[in-house]
Amino acid sequence: MEEAQVVGLLVRRCVSGDSAAWEEIVQRYHRRIYNICYRFAGTSDDAQDLTQEVFIKMYRTLSTYDMGKGAFMTWVTTITRNLLVDHFRKTKQDRLTDSLDTPPSEHEDAQPLGEQIADLSRPPDVQVQSRETRETVHRALQKLSPELREAVILRDLQDMDYREIATALKVPEGTVKSRINRGRAELARLLQRTYRQVM
Repeated sequence: MEEAQVVGLLVRRCVSGDSAAWEEIVQRYHRRIYNICYRFAGTSDDAQDLTQEVFIKMYRTLSTYDMGKGAFMTWVTTITRNLLVDHFRKTKQDRLTDSLDTPPSEHEDAQPLGEQIADLSRPPDVQVQSRETRETVHRALQKLSPELREAVILRDLQDMDYREIATALKVPEGTVKSRINRGRAELARLLQRTYRQVM
C-alpha cells in the first residue's frame, strides 16, 4: 500500500474514533513538525509547545483533510505554518532582513543550504564539528525574516518541492522561488560573516 493510502486509512480510522490511529499519526509526523517548529522558534521549549499546539489543531480539524486536494504532509505543513505565523505576530519578532517589497537581488540562483556551509577541513572529532555547524546554521536562520526562513526551511531542511511549499504558504510558486533565493543569499552572507569571525 502506498504512503498516501496508508495515511488516508489512518485519518479515516482516527476520525471514526480510533485512538490507536491517532497515536500512529503523531508518531509518524512528530519529528518533522517538531523540526519545523524548532527551526522557527529557536528554543526546544517553544518548539515543544508549538508542536503540541499543531497536534491539537490537527486533531480538531482532521475531518476536514481532503486527500484529493494534496498530500497529508502539505496539509500538516499549512497548519504548522499558520500557527507559527500567529506565534510570530504575538511575539512581535523583529524583521531583520529587507522587506518583501524589495526586488530579487543578483543572487537569483543562490546555492542550496548544504552547499553554503563551509567545510572547515574535517578535524579529528567530526561529530563535534557537525554539531557546531548545525548550531551555526540554526543561529543564522533565526536572523532571517519569518517569510524567508520558512521558505528556506521547507525547501532545504524539509525537502518539499516548490509546488508543495506554494500550497502550504498560500503564495505563487514564483514568490516561493524568490523567497528561497533571497533567504539562501542572506543566509550565505550571515554564515560567511560568522566563519570570518571564527577564523
